[in-house]
Amino acid sequence: MYSPKVDTTIDLDAEPPPPQSKLEQWMSSNDNKALQLEQFISHRKIIRRWNQLSRLQRSLVYGLVVVVATIFVLLYTSRMAVSADKIRKKVEQDSRNNSSLVIEPAVDAAQVKKTVIESEIIERPIFTGPSNARQFAVVESFKHAWRGYKAHAWGHDNLKPVSGAPHDWFSLGLTIVDGLDTAYIMGLMEEFEEGRQWIKTELVFTKNKDVNFFEVTIRVLGALLTNYHFTQDPMFLEKAKDLGERLMAAFSSPSGIPYSDVNLGTRTAHAPEWSHFSTTAEVTTVQLEFRELSRATNNPAFEDAAAAVSEKIHQLPKKHGLVPIFINPNTGHFLPHATITLGARGDSYYEYLLKQWLQTGKTINYLLDDYMTAIEGVREYLAKRSSPNKRLFIGELASGSEAFNPKMDHLTCFLPGTLALGHANGLPDWHMTLAEQLLYTCYLTYAAHPTFLAPEITHFNMASPTDDMYTKTADAHSLLRPEFVESLWYMYQLTGNSTYQEWGWQIYQGLEKYARVENGYTSLNNVKSEKPIPRDMMESFFLSETLKYLYLLFADDRFIIDLSKYVINSEAHPLPIHKN
Repeated sequence: MYSPKVDTTIDLDAEPPPPQSKLEQWMSSNDNKALQLEQFISHRKIIRRWNQLSRLQRSLVYGLVVVVATIFVLLYTSRMAVSADKIRKKVEQDSRNNSSLVIEPAVDAAQVKKTVIESEIIERPIFTGPSNARQFAVVESFKHAWRGYKAHAWGHDNLKPVSGAPHDWFSLGLTIVDGLDTAYIMGLMEEFEEGRQWIKTELVFTKNKDVNFFEVTIRVLGALLTNYHFTQDPMFLEKAKDLGERLMAAFSSPSGIPYSDVNLGTRTAHAPEWSHFSTTAEVTTVQLEFRELSRATNNPAFEDAAAAVSEKIHQLPKKHGLVPIFINPNTGHFLPHATITLGARGDSYYEYLLKQWLQTGKTINYLLDDYMTAIEGVREYLAKRSSPNKRLFIGELASGSEAFNPKMDHLTCFLPGTLALGHANGLPDWHMTLAEQLLYTCYLTYAAHPTFLAPEITHFNMASPTDDMYTKTADAHSLLRPEFVESLWYMYQLTGNSTYQEWGWQIYQGLEKYARVENGYTSLNNVKSEKPIPRDMMESFFLSETLKYLYLLFADDRFIIDLSKYVINSEAHPLPIHKN
């Protein structure tokens, strides 16, 4: 069994010396200094020969350069116009005949597709489908889930795969919308076109029905924006704009902190029936999507409203960067002494601090400052070690007393991937050490059970000489969540360590053995049992996240989605990184 090559303690004080830039390294080489001298002499010769030319000869050269440049510009402009027209006609033709939507490369297959957004060149990836047996297996799993959903729940939010019945939450066809870019990434153009046609003709936001602001933003708005970016089909952007305008009602609170519930039809918003408070993670996990909507529509209102929330929370007092999980939209203040956790209702606040900073080209310093302070707070207050084997885990500060609770949600397993992403962008080495050790603990929450699937919550012993971790019966269910395979993919892309692929394959085999049923994949009631009873629910995130991350994890080319060009939202929808 793999064990990270790290000490059981994290050196929190040692900072690596500032790295020497590539330019400085290049200039420091004696060989390159010689090359510089040779180039300098060559340039002097060219200048001398130019000065020897007559005025007429120089004018002829200038004229020739102008003519060549003009011809090049005219040819390039004409070619781009023809290419754009081809793409537009292709989308229109596919809409008419319901054929498979395949966006052809603008020039040829070797070139990278590009689209202009706010004078930026945003690269769009080309997806070629599965390249090995493991990826083919995951694609087959997606097709199996899609077929079951199509047969028994088409147009509804979720499928109950055991009973073969639909289940609705917001009545927005969540599984179609949420899972569509996974089909596109896998090269499943038939499934993609089925979903695209449903979105075009059936997805409406005029129903008099309350929805959760956060969930609809990350699942529906995020997915629409990603599909627009991948295909440049304006239908996706039109739907995203309509939805975004309706969701803006959430920001109508006295403080600007969003209400949790929005009625899309009436464009009104309110607090949930059970509380006056919104969830901290939810109000701080919409900024990537609203910012991208502003960039795509050239309407700053969406970004301004969402960014103001981050700015307000930046100004609130915190416990060394850590935030309580409830906030009052009327006053704009946290609920005092609420639970502090990186699990449910707290997790993605920390994730979006880093990802917003990356999305905006590393130009908003307070986001990075808040993230760095928060991770230091995690290290000081929440990171502990179990007994007897000193497994690193992230606990909670309990509601009311703020006493430490040695309990970790599966949701917390997003953190290794986020830490690794930060480290890849220049953050301290101890972030990566923390990521490696926590990832191994997350792996053990799977490996400790006969199903090789993790429970919703794991508890840790801190003094007991017996097992390091245990699972209570009430917490033993699995929703087939994606957070651990998400972190595996980040770690694999950023390190190239194939061990993470092997861990992911073990989990995939557990899914196939215990969660696969005739009509799809079902959540389970007890991962500790060799014969777990199904809970009869296939969440949209299973197609959007779990299968997508597994597919990406098993890729021969680990840069299918380049993390230097894309930031991935909390529902696994890639959004482009901008320069500002």
